[in-house]
Amino acid sequence: MATNRRPPKHKIKPARKHDEFSPVDTWDRLSKNIREIHMHNASFLSFEENYRYAYNMVMYKSGSMLYNGVRDLVAENVDRLAEEDIIPCFPKGTSSDPVQQGQENEFLLKALKRVWDDHTGNMSKLRDLLKYMDRVYTKANNVPEIWDAGLDIFLKHIIRPPMQDHILSAIVTLIQIERDGYVISRSAVKECVDVLLQLHLGQQDKETVYKRDVEPAVLRESEKFYKTEAQRLLATCDAPEFLRRVEVRFQAEKSRTDHYLHSQTGTPLRKILEEHLLIDNLSTVIEMPNSGLDPMVDLDKVEDLNRLYRLFETVPPGLPTLRRALKASVLRRGKEINQASACTENGEATDADPDKAETETGKVNGKAKGRAGGQPQTLILALKWVQDILGLKDKFDRLEKEAFLCNREIESALHEAFEDVVNLNDKAPEFISLFIDENLKKGLKGKTDVEVDIVLDKTITVFRYLTEKDAFERYYKNHLAKRLLYGRSVSDDAERGMLAKLKIECGYQFTQKLEGMFQDMKISSDTMQAYRKHLENTTAPNVEISVTVMTSTFWPMTHSGATCVLPEILTKSSKSFEQFYLSRHSGRRLKWQPSLGNVDVRARFKARKHDLNVSTFGLVILLLFENLGENEFLTYEEIQSTSMIPHGDLKRHLQSLACAKYKILKKHPPGRDVQPSDSFSFNDDFTCSMQKIKVSTVSAKVETMEERKETRERIDEERHYQIEACIVRVMKDRKHMTHNDLVIEVTRQLASRFQPNPQGIKKCVENLIDREYLERCEDRKSYNYLA
Repeated sequence: MATNRRPPKHKIKPARKHDEFSPVDTWDRLSKNIREIHMHNASFLSFEENYRYAYNMVMYKSGSMLYNGVRDLVAENVDRLAEEDIIPCFPKGTSSDPVQQGQENEFLLKALKRVWDDHTGNMSKLRDLLKYMDRVYTKANNVPEIWDAGLDIFLKHIIRPPMQDHILSAIVTLIQIERDGYVISRSAVKECVDVLLQLHLGQQDKETVYKRDVEPAVLRESEKFYKTEAQRLLATCDAPEFLRRVEVRFQAEKSRTDHYLHSQTGTPLRKILEEHLLIDNLSTVIEMPNSGLDPMVDLDKVEDLNRLYRLFETVPPGLPTLRRALKASVLRRGKEINQASACTENGEATDADPDKAETETGKVNGKAKGRAGGQPQTLILALKWVQDILGLKDKFDRLEKEAFLCNREIESALHEAFEDVVNLNDKAPEFISLFIDENLKKGLKGKTDVEVDIVLDKTITVFRYLTEKDAFERYYKNHLAKRLLYGRSVSDDAERGMLAKLKIECGYQFTQKLEGMFQDMKISSDTMQAYRKHLENTTAPNVEISVTVMTSTFWPMTHSGATCVLPEILTKSSKSFEQFYLSRHSGRRLKWQPSLGNVDVRARFKARKHDLNVSTFGLVILLLFENLGENEFLTYEEIQSTSMIPHGDLKRHLQSLACAKYKILKKHPPGRDVQPSDSFSFNDDFTCSMQKIKVSTVSAKVETMEERKETRERIDEERHYQIEACIVRVMKDRKHMTHNDLVIEVTRQLASRFQPNPQGIKKCVENLIDREYLERCEDRKSYNYLA
């Protein structure tokens, strides 16, 4: 079925006509709205409308008009803000009150922050409105985006004289006020600094206004301040107080940097403090009278010394200066100890009395008295020297740990200083051996094993500094021999413990002979047991003897020449043992050492009988008076010619018998010293409350000049042989060496025993060349080994 509907008609409408675009009118409307934004009336404006204005101006080729117009409006607003908010806050500078000055400068910085916040808030809104311009126009024309342009405008219109000068002055003034001890608004300074850190001098320039203007100004004023401050502190403070104030200054500047200055300022600012407060005054502080390094050490001011160390450690010359000062301090104290130990060369002591020194872990009581008239001043000084060195070492060890935090450089300086102190005393090897001798004899009696080890370990610390360890070995061998022969050792374990420590320090060769002495004592004990069993089957001599057989290469035979004519009663006993011993050991030869023996003998006086313990020489002398009448006497010459005791030993033993505490003999004329013109008689009137009496032999505990000279000659002779042996060993191994290399190697190998003299090495080389162990090469600078 057909329909009568007509098809629809389509009409084409003509193109809509755009309104005519006028850049001037558009800019008038947009600039008016931008001013409203600057006046904080943006909430009444349409973002879409203003965005379209800017968009159209860029689209219709009016971007330059828009860009320049906005810049002018921003500059106009910044100038207005400066006039209204910043300039009225300039400090008047009429007040001398730091608090008032601080408030005025804080107002200025806060005003700058308000203007900055106002400006950046406005620029943030404009950046949103002008996004199309930033995306199209600024890139095409190579100009800064509107935000960067706004920062540049702020920089040029605000950070300029006179405002720039006032702002810098405010920052510097507030820092100075805080340094003077007043409280400031750190937040105000920080906010201002943050503003200046965001203002770069150019689009391509990374330097900020803070770096260009603020930091140099702060550093200049800081340098002026700390130059003056250093002089003020030096004039008004002692060393500990100076260090405390300096530490506070460092902490304050670090806090200042952390809270409101830029971190980059911290390094140059710290350098200013280091230079003017520390580097320029290192020696001055250390040498301050009554308060410098030495007084702080004297008073054990650990906290102050630790502060000194921490501050000095921060500057390059600090530790070397402290190192030198500590070394000098130890050397000065050590020199005083060495001078105090200088004693008379003729001091006398009792050789046979082990209980001379009352010691407490090595401490010497200068008032201690032995049974034979008291401990000699020379021995007291010798023992006190070691104790003082140990005390000094303990003091600086504690300071090194607690104050100087175990710093390696400080430790090295102290080690060098103590080594110098110990070796500046040419008697140090003897003194150290005497100290050990006194402690191992009686000083450690009743002590625990731990306490024994503490004393011995302390002694080893001093021994470690010795360069002449071979000299110490000689003295130690002499003292050990007397302890073993006279039964004075506090314990065998303590003796062997000391040997073990020496072996660790110096090696097996050092203690080989010392250990041989212990072995001889054990073998002698077994031999005497066998001898007593042997006597059970034979006719025993009238005198019971106990013999120690000493291997000549192990024991120090310093008294080998001190012999005498033994009475027949002693000769029979010695012959009996000698026959027994040689029957068991064919090929051996025994040489008696009467000067090292002692005897128990019963003597009859008018009042009563007494059991006397005297030396063998003492008994030989007493037996000469056995058959004399009551008023008879013997002259010195008669005693000497009959006994054949050497003059030196005879005088000492006569002095012990006639001039000491127990006067078994009478000397004519009376007196302390024995002369060749003296005569002697038996003292029948002698009385004593004790049944048993020990007559100690007068002897020099510390070597006299003559004895020391003799010891030195023996040591030099032994060193000569050791150097030659070392040269031969080295050359046999190397075959060819230059002279310098040979000297270095020989010195290194012998360093554990002594420090060889290069001239001595050269002399030994010449001797070996003469004996055809070595030959000199044609270059005259090297040697070959001859097999």
